[in-house]
Amino acid sequence: MNKQNCRAVYGKTLVELGMKDERIVALDADLCKSTMTCLFEEAFPDRHFEMGIGEQNMVSVAAGLALSGKVPFVNSFAVFSAGRPYDQIRVSVCIGEVNVKIVGSSAGLSDFGDGATHQSIDDIAIMRVLPNMVVLSPADGIETAKMVKAMVDHDGPMYIRILRNDVPDVTDPKTEFKIGVPTVIRDGKDITVFAHGYMVYKALLAADILEKEGVSLKVVNVSTLKPIDEDVVKELCAGAKGIVTVEENSIIGGLANAIAMIMRGSAIPMEAVAVKDVFGQSALDWEELLVHYGLTEKEIVAAVKKVLK
Repeated sequence: MNKQNCRAVYGKTLVELGMKDERIVALDADLCKSTMTCLFEEAFPDRHFEMGIGEQNMVSVAAGLALSGKVPFVNSFAVFSAGRPYDQIRVSVCIGEVNVKIVGSSAGLSDFGDGATHQSIDDIAIMRVLPNMVVLSPADGIETAKMVKAMVDHDGPMYIRILRNDVPDVTDPKTEFKIGVPTVIRDGKDITVFAHGYMVYKALLAADILEKEGVSLKVVNVSTLKPIDEDVVKELCAGAKGIVTVEENSIIGGLANAIAMIMRGSAIPMEAVAVKDVFGQSALDWEELLVHYGLTEKEIVAAVKKVLK
């Protein structure tokens, strides 16, 4: 299975788009080599702005650039780009629906070595609660490239979370990415599994395990966490015996809450695989953290079986 680094894909795609659209500019908070906007800086030094460790100022400057007709991409680790400048995002970007694109790199637990201060298990909740904000979470490098292009085309505030490490390609390059529309990655009839990011791959592994036991999973990639087409979600759940949501994010304020709200009033049972109400921590590698926090195919299988009971 082919693997790609979504940060590298993001950086390369931004350069490609920058060649065609001079409105695109990039702002960074002393992390361009990590966010991969160093590629944009190299290609367009006069359109890259190093803002230092000042995320609040970075967002404020980006809002000004957007109001002057630019398409600014604001870059930092997800925990910093979503949390530190929250007030500026809320007031200067979202209230006026200003065309600023916020990029949260090294999202989730993927920054395994730097511990709780650098791991973003709350960025989705922070961004989803803001009116006018679109929230994206690509499943792989293929979808990352499609999303960055969609961000340029869409007028308004957007947030994308990008993982730090290489991930397998699980989406179809030929499938069109549409903001807000969940897509079926694998069809099935017993349980509908909604996932985003790397957890789509984990859900596919769980589907392989359960297929051998006679259980069929429909794996759905919810790559837009806000907005989500409610009619599509209900249609994908029709006839299923249960629902399982899977995410590398807090169980509070993320995909689990979003699907539960859409399906409220329904009698269909539901379980969630997510980071519980705890912070992250340092580890030797990413997979070690995923195992510790129960974000594996084994936990998804257990959740499916619980729903079936």
